[in-house]
Amino acid sequence: MLTVLESLPEGFLESSAGELHRILPGPTLIHLPGRRPAPLFASVLLHGNEDTGVVAIQRVLREHAGRTLPRALSILVGNVAAAREGLRRLDGQPDYNRVWPGGEAHAESPERRVMGEVLRIMEERRVFVSVDVHNNTGLNPQYCVISHLDQVALHLALLFSRTVVWFRGLRGTQTTAFSEVCPALTVECGKPGRPANEEHAARFIEACLHIAQFPVHDVHEQDLDLYHTVATVRVPAAVSFAFGDRRADVDFDPRLDHRNFRPLGPGTVFGHTRIATPLDVRDEAGADVTGRFFDFRDGTIRLRRPATPAMLTLDERVVRQDCLCYLMERLPLAGRELRDRLPAECAD
Repeated sequence: MLTVLESLPEGFLESSAGELHRILPGPTLIHLPGRRPAPLFASVLLHGNEDTGVVAIQRVLREHAGRTLPRALSILVGNVAAAREGLRRLDGQPDYNRVWPGGEAHAESPERRVMGEVLRIMEERRVFVSVDVHNNTGLNPQYCVISHLDQVALHLALLFSRTVVWFRGLRGTQTTAFSEVCPALTVECGKPGRPANEEHAARFIEACLHIAQFPVHDVHEQDLDLYHTVATVRVPAAVSFAFGDRRADVDFDPRLDHRNFRPLGPGTVFGHTRIATPLDVRDEAGADVTGRFFDFRDGTIRLRRPATPAMLTLDERVVRQDCLCYLMERLPLAGRELRDRLPAECAD
């Protein structure tokens, strides 16, 4: 199911994400040489409706046309079948960013075997840094997600954004898997189809290709806005929901996504409900913490404690396939012991 290429296929630079199925039979790993041999690994289209990574990679490669890349680059193009339909994933498919080694779901699926093979190949090639490029459907700033809180990951994140989220709770994601073998991060590039977001992602990939060594100084408190994801909020499958329709089991505020990355206090209303338990909220370990974060008395969904949401979306299909949002807390750097995990070629 995995196709491995040692050069760009004809037509790659000219194809939109929705057209890539014409030249790629499925998940495809493309290796391109560079002056520094340890490759930057970039995964794009793990979700078929998130095409900024494709556009950014194409832009970088066009700029280097006829010239050797400053560093080897390995590109994983993921769910081209879903991209053809403009969907995150097709019905019946697993989420391509939930099937990586380390996760428990879809352990016997062909997609899991593909992603395990990608990780093995990149380990053999002594991968330098891993970047997973995503978009989101709600109103969010551009930000990074890391699963290991260390100085190298933070320095990498600051090349993209001062807004950084530390999240350890999604095993089976690309970043979590690659964090065990190299510095790795997810870049969330805002909504797809916006030229400014595509340009920002391209400049970040270009910067990663030019890294020769990481700074020796630590990242300081004032350098970044650091958050820790403490819970994932989902709507149970049997519960109907809408945004501005009281006939549903849950009627969310139709402007809910305007609250992303805004600190919310206890009592903040998310919507109204006709049932006793309209949400399922899990912490990083998977424990049910619904009652810790929400109160449903009198049919009103209220926060019980301060939290900052991310990825709130009004896209009902995305809510069903992924989640309603994540809840975060600000995390101070002061007093934390952070590890230094330099790639081999950057260590003295």
